[in-house]
Amino acid sequence: MTGTISSRDRMLAALHCNTPDHVPLAFMIFTALGDRLRQQGRASDPVAQVEAQLELGVDVVVDLTTFAPLAAETGHADALGLPVRFAPQVRTRQWAEIRQGHRYPVLHREYATPSGALVVSVDQTDDWPYGSAAGGDFRVPFMDDYLAPRCSRHLVPTPGDLAVLRHLLTPPTATDLKTCRQAWEQGRRVARQHDLLLAGGWGVGSDALAWFCGLEQAVMMALDQPGFFAELLGLIAAWNRPRMQAFLDFGVDLFVRRAWYEGVDFWSPALFRQFFFPILREEVELAHQAGARYGYILTSGSMPLHDQLLELGIDVLIGPDPVQGKGTDLGQMAAQLRGRMCTWGGINGFITVELGTKEEIDAAVRAAVGTLGPGGFILSPVDNVRDPSDLVWEKVLSLIAAWKKYRG
Repeated sequence: MTGTISSRDRMLAALHCNTPDHVPLAFMIFTALGDRLRQQGRASDPVAQVEAQLELGVDVVVDLTTFAPLAAETGHADALGLPVRFAPQVRTRQWAEIRQGHRYPVLHREYATPSGALVVSVDQTDDWPYGSAAGGDFRVPFMDDYLAPRCSRHLVPTPGDLAVLRHLLTPPTATDLKTCRQAWEQGRRVARQHDLLLAGGWGVGSDALAWFCGLEQAVMMALDQPGFFAELLGLIAAWNRPRMQAFLDFGVDLFVRRAWYEGVDFWSPALFRQFFFPILREEVELAHQAGARYGYILTSGSMPLHDQLLELGIDVLIGPDPVQGKGTDLGQMAAQLRGRMCTWGGINGFITVELGTKEEIDAAVRAAVGTLGPGGFILSPVDNVRDPSDLVWEKVLSLIAAWKKYRG
């Protein structure tokens, strides 16, 4: 494909494993941008962030999850997309405990339902972002990555807890869907105005296991209690489905599932096929029936799963990371996936971009584009650039300059 085309067409060409006019550069996540806009006293809303990226000359994905209104229940920072609602009968309470000899205060949250109660307990570490026991303003979230490494008591430790969990995983209400669709219209307008790719998500699977069970316990459940584990995953998948369908009905070009914890860092290929494969197959088919592409964020431990991902028909593997991705070999990845599945990533966001030199960034971009491109590849730092400092911003500009030099 030659000549200049729109950003949306360029991204779609890559997602279909074709060769566009040049390799796109589209940031998976770009936290530093919003922070810089706020530091500069500029608007940092989703439209402003789209326009700021357009000023940089990169390809922009309009992610409808950033346009969604916040839910009244604000405990799901990592379950994006639509509000998370509990059944009307659910009652919650929180309390803090100071344990003698224990380094941190322990924060508890109870969910009382008609089928019983669940309690989660977490250590309030020094970097806990949701208030403090001393201040009395603490909050224990429901779905959040801060839970996983700090839990002393997980929400779902036994099979009997599933009946209770069902009261916490309810489908979006008609009002939620209407409110979100109204908010998403702004995203659709800006996407159409600039002819940009429209995306939505983020579906969850093993990430939810980290929040509810802890990953070590989840792996042991899969081995020792496979029936219980399959039922738990099925409950999460059933909760995901209407949330996914809302985006598909709205007409997104790409649906994204967050699967950071679904690689072989945790699951053997056999366990992946037994438990995750059937759920993913249904989701991929649902996306394709709606005319959307299906994206799978897996930044580490993907290599032994590539055959299964291809069999599933996943359109784009989001997050190949040659530095922090366990076992990631870009050359081998290209040999396995070229022409069959798009790859989106290729360079490390923290070590290479934020901490590296301009020369190292240039070399990493050249290697990524030369190895995974030119067709079926989208360049991005994996998985984020967070630091908004002027020093790192100069490196972001170096990344963009290197991309323009090597993109084709």
